Order: sequence, then structure tokens, then C-alpha cells
Amino acid sequence: MSARSTNAEDYQRIRPAVAAMPKDFAPGETVRPHRHERAQLLFAVRGVMQVTTPVGTWIVPPQRAVWVPPATEHALRMIGAVAMRTLYIAPAAAAGLPAQCQVIEVSPLLRELILAAMEEPVDYPPGSRGALIAQLLLHEIEGVGALPLHLPMPQEQRLRRVCRLVLERIGADLGLETLAAEAGMSSRSLARLFLRETGMGFQAWRQQARLAEALKRLSEGQPVALVAADLGYASPAAFTAMFRRSFGTTPSRYFAQPLRR
Repeated sequence: MSARSTNAEDYQRIRPAVAAMPKDFAPGETVRPHRHERAQLLFAVRGVMQVTTPVGTWIVPPQRAVWVPPATEHALRMIGAVAMRTLYIAPAAAAGLPAQCQVIEVSPLLRELILAAMEEPVDYPPGSRGALIAQLLLHEIEGVGALPLHLPMPQEQRLRRVCRLVLERIGADLGLETLAAEAGMSSRSLARLFLRETGMGFQAWRQQARLAEALKRLSEGQPVALVAADLGYASPAAFTAMFRRSFGTTPSRYFAQPLRR
């Protein structure tokens, strides 16, 4: 390729182990379910992405990234305008990287390496600056930690019905007994099956769902007070405390990120 393509298929069978593709998306734009031969690191320079696979959903805030292993079916939805910078990593080079999707924190060094890779030739030669950047990228990705931005979805149909109800009424305080009746089972059976299917207790799952919804709304510029009220928190302070426990900072600081490149 002589020019930087925005077609993902152009990056699957090239020689370099790491290939970089910049692409911008309009608010609300979607990408239908698909899969690639290569692994992907999707980095949101600006905007929020929602990545969905058959087993769950990941919310990717600005200046964070989502790791998608090779051949993983996934769909995308943009929340606001998104400036996406994607690394396509050959399966052999990704062998030591996570086997599951996860959202990761992007350190200042990893951020600069991703952006620098976008400026190198796609088919950079061995030993070149592009090749050295690719080596450093793989090393940095190996050391990152996952963020609590995964919302696992159960496969059992009754539980999926419960999850849909919770998501539709995300700010409502629906009790376990009410939801169990909706599923046609006891509250104890619901709690036990939910933990087995998702790996999370129901209350933790609902908080995760509210956190994901909060990220989407905050990224659209909604005030903290409105988001807190809509999601069922007693006060903006209670919501901010929950947000700080999850991310180590306040909502305003979390979204105060550089927008260059």
C-alpha cells in the first residue's frame, strides 16, 4: 500500500507484525459485527466507543483503548465523534497478549508510541524506526492493566431478559425479588445463576451497567448532577464518590484529556 488506507482488510496480510490505521467516525456511527485475522488495539484519541461481542460489552472512554484478540467477533458504536487509532497485530506477535477483550489504561508513553506509529510507512522495513516503534508497542501493551469497563452478558435466556430490563430502567431500584419474578425463579436461584453465568454478583453487575451508562452520558457533555439523578444516585456527591472509587479521579478530571492528533 502506498497510501494510508482506512480499510481494515488492507492490514491483515502485510509483512510487518504491527500495522497502524487512523480513522475518524461521525457521532452514532456503527460498524456491524465482524472479525479480523489480526488482533486489534483500538485507541480512542477523542470520543467514546462501545465494543460489543457475543459475551459482553466494553465502554472505551477517551484516551483509553480496548484490546480485541485475533478472530474475535465484535461490533462498534460511536458515542459522539470518535478519533480512533487502531493497531493491527499479527497473531504470532499477539500470542503473549490477553486472550480476552479488555479495556486498558493508556500510559503517556503508549499513547505517543501509537500516534508515532501512525506516521510511519505501513510497510516499514526491518530495523527501521517503524520497526523499533512496533517492538516498543508490543512491550508496552504486555504491561498494561485492565480497567473495570466490561459488562458481561449471560447466555441463559431468562437472565438476558432480566439484564435487558435493568438496562432499559437503569436508574430504577428494581429489587432482586421483582427481577426474579420476571425471570420465573426464586431470588436465590437468580443470584446463584447470575454469578455462575457472568462471574459477578448481580448488584456489582448493575453498578457496572450504571457506570457504563454514566461514561456515555458524561462524554456527551451531560452535567454530573443530571447523570447522578437519572442513574438513581442520592446526590451528585454519592455518584462522584462511586466514580472516584472506580477510576481514582473525578468525572471532570477523567474527561479532561488532550485532543491533539
